[in-house]
Amino acid sequence: MEELSYTIMEENQNNLIAENSTSDEHFNGASSLSSLTLFLDRVGEVILSLNSIGLSWEPADSQNDQDKTSCIRRENHAESTALIEFSDVYAAELADWGSVRQLTKCCFMHQDSEMYLFVVHAMQRSKTKESLWNLVEYTFGHRDQLVCQTLVKKIKLYLAKQIGRPKSLLVFVNPKSGKGNGQNIWRTVAPIFSRAKVRAQVTVTERAGHAFDLVSSMTNRQLISYDGIVAVGGDGLFNEILNGLLTSRFKTKFPPVPPDFMASPGDDPSASVLDPREINAGTYNPNEDQFPLLPTSRHSESRSPSFRTQDGECSTAVEDDVEFSFPHEWFRFGLIPAGSTDAIVICTTGARDPITSALHIVLGKRICLDIAQVVKWKATMNSDIEPSVHYTASFVGYGFYGDVITESEKYRWMGPKRYDFAGTKVFLRHRSYEAEISYLDINSKKSDPDSNDDNLNGGRKSCQGLKRKSEKIICRANCEVCNTPFSGKMKSKWLRSRGRFLSVGAAVISCRNERAPDGLVADAHLADGLLHLILIRNCSHALYLWHLTNLAKKGGTPLDFKFVEHYKTPAFAFTSLGKEGVWNLDGEILRAHKLSAQVFRGLISLFANGPEV
Repeated sequence: MEELSYTIMEENQNNLIAENSTSDEHFNGASSLSSLTLFLDRVGEVILSLNSIGLSWEPADSQNDQDKTSCIRRENHAESTALIEFSDVYAAELADWGSVRQLTKCCFMHQDSEMYLFVVHAMQRSKTKESLWNLVEYTFGHRDQLVCQTLVKKIKLYLAKQIGRPKSLLVFVNPKSGKGNGQNIWRTVAPIFSRAKVRAQVTVTERAGHAFDLVSSMTNRQLISYDGIVAVGGDGLFNEILNGLLTSRFKTKFPPVPPDFMASPGDDPSASVLDPREINAGTYNPNEDQFPLLPTSRHSESRSPSFRTQDGECSTAVEDDVEFSFPHEWFRFGLIPAGSTDAIVICTTGARDPITSALHIVLGKRICLDIAQVVKWKATMNSDIEPSVHYTASFVGYGFYGDVITESEKYRWMGPKRYDFAGTKVFLRHRSYEAEISYLDINSKKSDPDSNDDNLNGGRKSCQGLKRKSEKIICRANCEVCNTPFSGKMKSKWLRSRGRFLSVGAAVISCRNERAPDGLVADAHLADGLLHLILIRNCSHALYLWHLTNLAKKGGTPLDFKFVEHYKTPAFAFTSLGKEGVWNLDGEILRAHKLSAQVFRGLISLFANGPEV
């Protein structure tokens, strides 16, 4: 039957194609079907060429059109001449019988013609806003229905050969995130998935932790029946799903910590009750642990017969019918923004736009993302050591950040505005906290010529002197930094910073959002295997306001202050020198007097392409 269709197609072409068919120069010599004469809505008669790369067209009379005085020439029309690659096309469908509007050379005249139609659905990059993708439809017409059917069939065959496009997705919608528009946003983007023939199993969450419970309770066989999980909500829903996936499946060791980390201030370090993994004081081997992007990675459930679990005990991984490895070969996360800040989607797609995110998903884009493991060892100074494991893709913060999230809980009725209100109250309160932070320094003498061993006793050198500005390499699509693997062992040592701090923050990504257009760290990367540790020492109200003002403006320099310390590190450990500590973990309160964290490079993949800067 297929051969018969193409035979009929060829017979029709003999009557419909220009006598001298020309190859499509735009496709670099790729083999193509003979050019067909069709009608394109709002343009008129065009010559369409189709091959394995995509489709292109030009006005049928462009070579014979010599009227230079025309007020609008067809070749100047936005769609009169175009090339659309199949990597940007997500659907093609027949539209039965209908009318096609044809523009004439005169500005104010057009004519409609009735014929059989088909529509090609694609994405188009915005000409005015960076990283914003728009929906675009091209409606073609022909008086022979079989020609339309055959062309649609051929386009679909080419689309089926596109690598990495999802066929089935598990979708979670948070109806209360942000301004409560989660369900409306899903209704807006759902037709895109329907046209792209992507099956979506949709669950509207009914309570906090609902998505976590469902994902963590799924078997691996159930999970991999989907090509990925999509969150329609904010960063909180995304991290809830992330923790549901990783907590029950990703078994690894605790973060490295200094030898005396488990001892309380003034105690004998040898009196530690529990000794988490220690790292070789002289070398650091990224191939063995934090960098699963590398070919030598061994991150998977079957990597070792036993691991430490969330409660600190060693246990054998639960046997399942299939294995779910990390990073997974094809399973990805998707995020459609409907939250209060949507920092993750802004950093990974470059735009806070549901349509753009939906197009990244159906077109099968892929980008790797670092994930930080955060371990709470003690809730208060006097509590027992009970390690609790959490994961984050964006940020964990103490001091100012913990106080803001705690204060904002009192004003949930205000919606997203509660964060501004709570932030103002906390700023005016201006509380500082005494703490000790240890961080793993890799090749410090190479990356910072001014560093020396004196930093072990407080890290004050960088805080007291003028800061030397370095060139910023911004993360973007096809980022060279993220795509360059580390190799071999690197010299490493533990450095410490101790004193009174207004805030302590660790950013996995830049955390760009509408309040901080460049993010907390403008040059943070999505998959470089490093955390950005930001320590804000106690300072005056005026200086802290100056720092926050720089965070809030494009091109600001919030890290270029003497009271700000910024370190790139794969791991750090924190001890509060007060009675307790309150952290902000992706918008959730985490009470931790002792805490440690490490980053896993490219542990998961997203349906995203990176910012198009």
